[in-house]
Amino acid sequence: MNREYINAKLASLPMEPGCYLMKDSNDKIIYVGKAKKLRNRVNQYFMGAHDYKTQKMVRNICDFDFIVTNTEKEALLLEINLIKKHRPRFNIIFMDDKSYPFLKLTNENYPRLTVVREKQKDRKSNYFGPYPDAYAARKTMSLLNKVFPLRKCAKIPKKACLYYHLGQCLAPCVHEVSPDVYQDIREATMKVLRGDTRDIIQVQKLQMEEAVEKLEFEKAQQFLEVIHALEHITDKQQVEFNDKVDQDIFAYYDDKGYLSIQILLVRNGKLLERKASLDPLYGDTIEVVQSYIMQYYQAHEMAKEIILPLSMEVQAFSDEMMSRITQPVRGKKRKLLNIAENNARKHLEEKFLLQEKIETEQEEANEALNMLIGQAVHKIEVFDNSHISGNLTVSGMVVFMDGKPSKSDYRMFRLHQENNDYESMKEVIYRRYFRLLKEQKEMPDLILVDGGLIQINAAKEALNSLRLSLPICGLVKDQKHNTSGLMNSEGELLDISRNSALFFYLTRMQDEVHRYALSYHVKLRSKSQTKSILDEIDGVGEKRKKLLLSKFGSFKKLKEASVEEISEFVPREIAINIYNSIHLFSENNDIIPKGDNDEIKTSSI
Repeated sequence: MNREYINAKLASLPMEPGCYLMKDSNDKIIYVGKAKKLRNRVNQYFMGAHDYKTQKMVRNICDFDFIVTNTEKEALLLEINLIKKHRPRFNIIFMDDKSYPFLKLTNENYPRLTVVREKQKDRKSNYFGPYPDAYAARKTMSLLNKVFPLRKCAKIPKKACLYYHLGQCLAPCVHEVSPDVYQDIREATMKVLRGDTRDIIQVQKLQMEEAVEKLEFEKAQQFLEVIHALEHITDKQQVEFNDKVDQDIFAYYDDKGYLSIQILLVRNGKLLERKASLDPLYGDTIEVVQSYIMQYYQAHEMAKEIILPLSMEVQAFSDEMMSRITQPVRGKKRKLLNIAENNARKHLEEKFLLQEKIETEQEEANEALNMLIGQAVHKIEVFDNSHISGNLTVSGMVVFMDGKPSKSDYRMFRLHQENNDYESMKEVIYRRYFRLLKEQKEMPDLILVDGGLIQINAAKEALNSLRLSLPICGLVKDQKHNTSGLMNSEGELLDISRNSALFFYLTRMQDEVHRYALSYHVKLRSKSQTKSILDEIDGVGEKRKKLLLSKFGSFKKLKEASVEEISEFVPREIAINIYNSIHLFSENNDIIPKGDNDEIKTSSI
């Protein structure tokens, strides 16, 4: 950061509302904020003490821009658009674009019940919901379609469908059905969707009893299933709160540089869902929460009423909200707000309790490992080799620094050995530490190889050839391929309790290196399988390959082509070569190779 340059820009800032855009050394926008007075707000970042999170952001700032607006409201709207456009890494960005499904009951002559994602302006239909997810909506629709013979087909067909034969449709396609009959069915469906099932359940029970008296037990069972379905729908729509107004309740809690935001969604008196957000906090708490709410309503329909805590300054965005904004101090709405605030606080506290537990367990694991190795262990490099039937032998190396994976230090190796675990381990260890010696880089405090004494001895031989003396241990697995223990360089199994923090730490490292090595192996297999046979034919380069595939449309059609057809685009001698090569390949392979569209980028050494 050029301090003189920044100070000069700070002095030029106006005392007007607007937005500021912080940039890093690559001129990339890393944070967007708004301010009532730009000079005062931006200066705060470069003056006085900050918590660790804000200091981290400020260290990345090398420049900034600003945009002046007429009012603070304009600044808020501009901030949301800038965040949406640039997606800065230090802003809290609302990521959830989930929409909630509704049930739509049409008012046609032959009405239908469908699941839709949004309430469209359709005066000829009624909407019910929203439902928590598509499964709940479709389950309700399925139950109602079994209870009521509503039309199922989007377009009326010319013959009766299966639903008619199942007794779930009146088949208006082939039978004359009075619109009054369907209107009665529609009204009954609406009553159920509103939670009024008492009358229809009573009718179904009477019909079931009559069927039992006539010894029509199958028919009685059908009525019983309908009763259970109706009771299920009613249970799903039990009212949680007395107020039937759709409400969104927002609350927040900030501590130790983090911000927890909770949203309670109440629809038609039911608590539909709870949304939670927990992110590092780099700006002013109230401003960040305002920004989050505005982002939320760019992706979601507004409820009739929005409930906010008293600490929120609502004037800045109240004109943009078409809903009623309430900041209750007592009563039922205050209780809802208390629920949201309590959830926000607990969500943040649980994060720190979990983090504290993880750090404590890691400290115990490090101390136990230090005692076993006989020295302080900060950096661990773990190796695992992978192959299938000796083909495409690869190795993955993961690095753990003070108990945490250092993913930027992970490495992948394509090995030259085949079906030889000893030579493969020797090769990867030699290549890795020859490179570190050559570049004079830091050596690890411990090397872990996935395997037992064979892999340990291979690693020792490679290190000895480099005249290096580094602690080596093996991560031993049992017959089920699970971590069973730690073996030292002499082949002795070290005593580690399976319930200890160290055992779980070793398991985590072994799982991670296995996952990483296997992921590289899968990529190479994919690349080898998708490599085109055309790449192996003399006289066919990249241009001719593209020409042939574009003219014939696919490899399959090229294979079906004759020599004469191929020679229209390449010399006859090469056409014969292509024809023979393709058909020879197909005789020896059951699958036709795909086009070479996959490109693999790795950090191989």
